[in-house]
Amino acid sequence: MALSMKQMSLIVSALGFLSFLFGAIAENKKPANGTLINEKGVIICNHPSDPSVVLGYLSVAFLLLCTAAGYNSLFISYNGKSIPKSVLFKRTSFSVFFNIALITSGLALSLLLWPTITEQIHLTRNVHRNLETDCPTAKTGLLGGGAFLSLDSCLFWLVALMLADDVREDYLNEVERRYSFGRQVYTDGSSEEFDLKI
Repeated sequence: MALSMKQMSLIVSALGFLSFLFGAIAENKKPANGTLINEKGVIICNHPSDPSVVLGYLSVAFLLLCTAAGYNSLFISYNGKSIPKSVLFKRTSFSVFFNIALITSGLALSLLLWPTITEQIHLTRNVHRNLETDCPTAKTGLLGGGAFLSLDSCLFWLVALMLADDVREDYLNEVERRYSFGRQVYTDGSSEEFDLKI
């Protein structure tokens, strides 16, 4: 079953919102630091109830799905009609928002992955021989920033989709206009068709 442009925009919106939601919750649930346990000359950092790693990876997963859906939504055919990619990129506004969407998606991915992986390392490598350690966690604010950038990238994909819709409509109208000019209709009902390179 072929999806309509409205359905694709809803999918992109839902995936982007879920990425933002999981990223924001991960930032909120991340502890400021772990609990120090001094045992036999080593420090064991205990991080009880820290769901930020799982939530961070969920945010990353939905961001990737949102990016893939947003990218594909620009180029798939709707109502059985497709247009060349080159036509889309000839429109300056589309090219600008397409590149902004790609850049913000990449930045969001970096800001979400960096603290998530760092936090996972802190949780798994929690035994320290340095007795002065303070059981650090991932840097505060990165997950939240990544979550907001994820939402921004979703909005930019939606803007690019609206611009792509305008380009599609203009292109298909131009094709139809050229076809109608290439067909001469005579008063007796007969017609003569000419081949046009479109």
